[in-house]
Amino acid sequence: MSPPSTGTATLLVCCPDRPGLVAALAQVLYGHGANILDADQHTDPVAGMFFQRIRFDLAELRTDRLTLEGAIREVAERFEMDWRIAWPGPVKRVALFVSKYDHCLYDLLLRHRAGELACEIPLVVSNHPHLEPVAKQFGADYRVFPITPETKSAQEKEEDSLLREYDVDLVVLARYMQILSGEFVARWPSQIINIHHSFLPAFMGGKPYHQAYARGVKLIGATAHYATSDLDEGPIIEQDVSRASHRDSVADLVRKGRDLEKTVLARAVRWHLDDRILVYGNKTVVFD
Repeated sequence: MSPPSTGTATLLVCCPDRPGLVAALAQVLYGHGANILDADQHTDPVAGMFFQRIRFDLAELRTDRLTLEGAIREVAERFEMDWRIAWPGPVKRVALFVSKYDHCLYDLLLRHRAGELACEIPLVVSNHPHLEPVAKQFGADYRVFPITPETKSAQEKEEDSLLREYDVDLVVLARYMQILSGEFVARWPSQIINIHHSFLPAFMGGKPYHQAYARGVKLIGATAHYATSDLDEGPIIEQDVSRASHRDSVADLVRKGRDLEKTVLARAVRWHLDDRILVYGNKTVVFD
């Protein structure tokens, strides 16, 4: 399959740090007529790892997609690289998982309508029927999967089948108040983004605002992270905080926190859609 004659592609690279990496990638792209528009890189001296994001123009590409990928693969084998290319084409398809809270759902759907999120949102999945009118308002299909301990495994299999039927690329847990099983998460590695209503690793699990109130915190936060089999311990993508005081009730903390949850989740989703995130170990590199 040949690449489009116009547009840009993005190359993401992760490998052990060693001399010659930047030159090798630049040479292989230049040699095939790919014009580098911008390149960002990061070296983790503790882990001894190198990360790079290269965005390049395809207008003067002198070869086809498979040939370019083959040349990059040769470089990758020499330098022990993990790599992937995001080619221009259909935008990613996103499914939103929700329960009863609607603030993150509304925010993502409004941002999508405004053109801030380069994706399609064809599907909203919930364990409650309450937010169907919201999904319908924005033209998304709404499916309900009631979850009980007895039905959880079977329902997750149905959800997984539905996601694949809709060709979903990314699942966003927009205040979905259910714990996904390790089996479900394993089928979507680095493709499930969760918003947790605290500044992780503080106040993991349920009722974090109540926990924060009990501790008399002066800052509350929100954390967007990739979901893993370890609850609230996946690679962190984005975080933010807001001031709190002794005058704040639990309701005040919840109100302040919801503003944070919306903005933090939206940033994380946008960066994922823009191919700006590399995951290694239990950490992320997020390129500006």
